[in-house]
Amino acid sequence: MTIDPTAQVHPSAIVEDGATIGPGCKVGPFSLIDAGVSLGRNVELTSHVVVKGDTSIGDDTLVHAFAVIGEIPQDKKFQGESTRLEIGARCRIREHVTINTGTAGGGGLTAVGDDCLLMAGCHVAHDAVIGNRVILVNSAAIAGHVVIEDDVIIGGLCGVHQFVRIGRGAIIGAVTMVTNDVIPFGLVQAPRGELSGLNLVGLKRRGVARSDITALRAAFQMLAQGEGAFQDRARKLGKETDSEYVQTIVDFVLGNSGRSFLTPGTGQ
Repeated sequence: MTIDPTAQVHPSAIVEDGATIGPGCKVGPFSLIDAGVSLGRNVELTSHVVVKGDTSIGDDTLVHAFAVIGEIPQDKKFQGESTRLEIGARCRIREHVTINTGTAGGGGLTAVGDDCLLMAGCHVAHDAVIGNRVILVNSAAIAGHVVIEDDVIIGGLCGVHQFVRIGRGAIIGAVTMVTNDVIPFGLVQAPRGELSGLNLVGLKRRGVARSDITALRAAFQMLAQGEGAFQDRARKLGKETDSEYVQTIVDFVLGNSGRSFLTPGTGQ
């Protein structure tokens, strides 16, 4: 067990031999830190936090009460093999969040990027990979092997099916079930998840140039109404566009996927 002299560990907390507690950390009352856990600089566990397994938590991350981080996967195929969980820097993990380690069959790693906000009651399952600046709103459930790219917002009470990919900058409306891949910058809503447009509000907030937004609008229309299969339309877009943002969509659609795609309607 390694506890930096500048760390503060409440007397009621349990830190098992083999854990590493970095400089400036605060481990609150009745928290449990397992032997394989590593906390970076200035990590704070407010109280009643459980961190287990081979789990690392990045600098300046804050974990609120009753979160369970690094527990074994909810997968019948899991046989106790050694797998990991990595959480990045400056994340905010709210009350009752659960995040599981990976499985051998899924690559052995669950990962959460930097600057993420996981609101109360969210679940991140085994082998999920979550990018940077992702927001999971209250009670969102992310199934195993899901990939969520940077700057995605998942609305409250959403469910994301296993092996789904959600592209960069997309937004999923509340109370939505997502069963297929979502293109970058897409807007998905309705109970069974319909790709109804682009995340224009998010694009504007991030200062995306008007010319790129115009190009994305045109690309969306072509994907919605063009000739041929969805991937054929994407290939044609790739040959015609000089927009980095449109090319991001093209590369995503033509990438490897374990699911089919939510295809756009004609509303935008």
